[in-house]
Parts: sequence; C-alpha cells; structure tokens
Amino acid sequence: MSAGPDLLSVRAGVLDVEVRCSGSRDGWPAVLLHGFPYDAHSFDRVAEILSDAGANVVVPSLRGYAGTRFVDDATMRSGQQAAVASDLLELLGALGLETPVVAGYDWGGRAACVVAALWPERVSGLVTGNGYLLQDIAGAATPSLPQHERPHWYQYYLHGERGREGLLRYRGELARLLWEEWSPTWRFSDEDFETTRPAFDNPDFVDVVVHSYRHRYGLVAGDPAYDGTERRIAERPVIGVPTIVLDGEHDTVSPPQPRSDHEPHFSALLDHRLVDAGHDLPQEAPADFARAVVDVHAFRTSS
Repeated sequence: MSAGPDLLSVRAGVLDVEVRCSGSRDGWPAVLLHGFPYDAHSFDRVAEILSDAGANVVVPSLRGYAGTRFVDDATMRSGQQAAVASDLLELLGALGLETPVVAGYDWGGRAACVVAALWPERVSGLVTGNGYLLQDIAGAATPSLPQHERPHWYQYYLHGERGREGLLRYRGELARLLWEEWSPTWRFSDEDFETTRPAFDNPDFVDVVVHSYRHRYGLVAGDPAYDGTERRIAERPVIGVPTIVLDGEHDTVSPPQPRSDHEPHFSALLDHRLVDAGHDLPQEAPADFARAVVDVHAFRTSS
C-alpha cells in the first residue's frame, strides 16, 4: 500500500499552488484535476491506486480552492476556462513534468481538455469526465429546452448579486446541495463532505466562482492576459491526444451522452465508458477512474 500524499506549495505563474503528491517521483506522471464544488480529496482513492501502479501522482488545488493563493493581490480573480488551463500549463512547467496523463472532471476536466487541445505536445493523454469541455461562449446566450436549463439553476443564481451574497454566506450549504442533486445515488457521509468543505474557505473562492459562471455566458470580461488563449479556444479545436471519456450513468447536471456525440471532438478517442456514478466520478467510482488513467498511459507506452 502506498504512503499518504505530501502537501507542497509550488510557485506556478500567478499562483502558489497547493499540490498533493504521492507515488514514485521516478514513476510515470499523472495530474488529476478536481471540479466545482469539490476539491483535491475527490482523488484520494484514485491517487492510492495510481501510486500502487507506479505513477507519480500530482493533485493540485485549483485557483480559489484550499491552500492555493494568488501571488499578487492585483491579479484578477478570474475563473474563466483559459485561466484554469493556463494554471495547469504553468504547473507542468514548474514541476518539470514531461508529457503526463492529465485527467479531470468539471472545472479540472476543462483545464485538462484545453491544454490537450491547444498544447498537445505537453501531455501524453487525457481522461475527461463528460467529454469535450471547451466552452462555446459565443453560443452561450442561446437557450436550451427548459428541462435542460433547470439543472443549471445555480449558474443563473450566481449571475446576480443575490447569488454572490448567497455563495458568500452559504458556500458549504450550496456545495452540499449540489453534491446531492448531481449524484443522487451517492451516499456520501458527513465526514466525506466535511473533509472537502474547508477548501471553500479560501479567500478567493467566491470571486473566482462567480467570475467563472458569469464569464462563460459572456456577461463579464475576462482577464486580458488570457485573451489570446480564449480566441484559440473559440475555434473549438479537435483534441488529438489519446483520450478516454467517462460519463456518469447517474449524473444529473451533465447527463451521459452516446459515444457518437463525443467522437467528433476527439481524433484519438480510445474509449467511451459509462460509469456507475454521478458527477464526482473519481470519488464515486475511483477504480473506474484510475483504470482509465492507467489504460491511457499503457496505450502511449505500447504505441
């Protein structure tokens, strides 16, 4: 059985990133990226499995979460997709990680997808929960059917100042409600939730989250530092690195899609797997998530 993770702070671009490292430092690298409203603990069991499989496992806390902090108070507290992707790219460089497998879901899956799409030479493969996660901001104002809009109520709530104040006052209560709604078959314990809840006490959490859910609808400007990256994302590039897509069978916020819907976005789609889980794929189905990471790594080493 592998030892527990080491907790480090790594200067990477505009952030001092809190990173949980486990496994062999000489092993094959795997970077695991959490989403909203979760934290790095989503990958506790996955990291153990991958460590035992010989991986060098890196699990960062995203901007606005847990112990990750901005270096400069003047830096915009952006939560836009280009920002979290650039954070990942900077972290790979700061840690000297050469072509890791990158794997994530929700915000973290989006960061992994953007890096795999725009800088494919920096990664060896991708595992993504819910498939192609690059946001189409230009098309975000087009309404969907009401039954498709309803699960995103929390995003529309955060578009107004009432929502910002609600998140500030009730960040834990909101997060727990979303856990319950998005993963209706997951019987997580109070201890499970309380292990994650302190990650939302980060002083930048509210600003980053609110900006994320306003920027993706074109309601606010992004950080000008990422304008070039956003323009490249807007071209909706196909992802060409070896990829496994995971969908949660019981995910209510990002319902599973057939393989045929995923295929146009990936030119090297190794597999599409339906997992007995809701939205928090690695915490609900750690063996399945870890297996996907191992399989992507194995494909690259055998090809």
